[in-house]
Amino acid sequence: MIKPALADALSVPRDQFTSQHAGRIAYYADPAGEGRPLVLVHSINAAPSSFEVRPLFEHYRGRRPVYSLDLPGFGYSERLDRVYTPELFSAALAEFLTRIVKQPADVLALSLSAEFAARAALDVPGQIASLALVSPTGFSLRPLPGLRMMQITHRLLTLPGLGQWLYDLVASRRSIRYFLGRSFSGEVPTAMIDYAYATAHQPGARHAPLTFLSMQLFTPDAIGQLYSRLTGLPVLVIADRDPYITFERIDAFVASHPNWQQARLEPHLGLPHWERFPETVAALDGFWTLTDRTR
Repeated sequence: MIKPALADALSVPRDQFTSQHAGRIAYYADPAGEGRPLVLVHSINAAPSSFEVRPLFEHYRGRRPVYSLDLPGFGYSERLDRVYTPELFSAALAEFLTRIVKQPADVLALSLSAEFAARAALDVPGQIASLALVSPTGFSLRPLPGLRMMQITHRLLTLPGLGQWLYDLVASRRSIRYFLGRSFSGEVPTAMIDYAYATAHQPGARHAPLTFLSMQLFTPDAIGQLYSRLTGLPVLVIADRDPYITFERIDAFVASHPNWQQARLEPHLGLPHWERFPETVAALDGFWTLTDRTR
């Protein structure tokens, strides 16, 4: 099958650096503007990339320095057949912050990448000035499968022939349209479907997503291991409903952690910066203004 060409996800120059932990990492940057840098981190699924954060990138470019990186195994970053772990993703983000951004930044992360961003904040104290977490994982009452079950699932998913066949199913245009459609109350932008399909059909595209499907990229007890340890760091959670995760534990957690704030921006299904853009920007700007005042 002919691989579709992959355009740049954002309308700024794309660059790259070689991570000690994760190989070649691609990123987009517009350093124009004043103030604290903003780093945007896409989610993890079968076909993610910096395209997911495009509305926010385009809005803030020129107003402040803004960056978006393609995480290991996705977009224009290296897509090796390797062991993918939560630590690998958080290390790539931490290294990006220390080597490329080089100053404390506001970080916004989507879904599972919220866990990676929280881990990075713990690994490189001072490099993250605040966290905005959109539909973060780790707040569900539903337990993760046991480690043994995850390992068995991953072995099955990566069997020769079977893994590629399964990935081809979830990365088909019909499947991408269906799964993205569950995250939109209205129509999914055609450009988003097209880009997801293209990025999902690059060489090596199956490796990281198959690890994700085995659930091995999730942190057991993310609240205890990650979120509750972010003492003193301003954190904003934006979460209403999501077809893939639930948030039963967020209200009580935020109420008991004074450095955390919550904005529902209801109704949305996990991508408020696409469907409720003005409200999302207002919530983010208010959060960052408040953190500046209290810093």
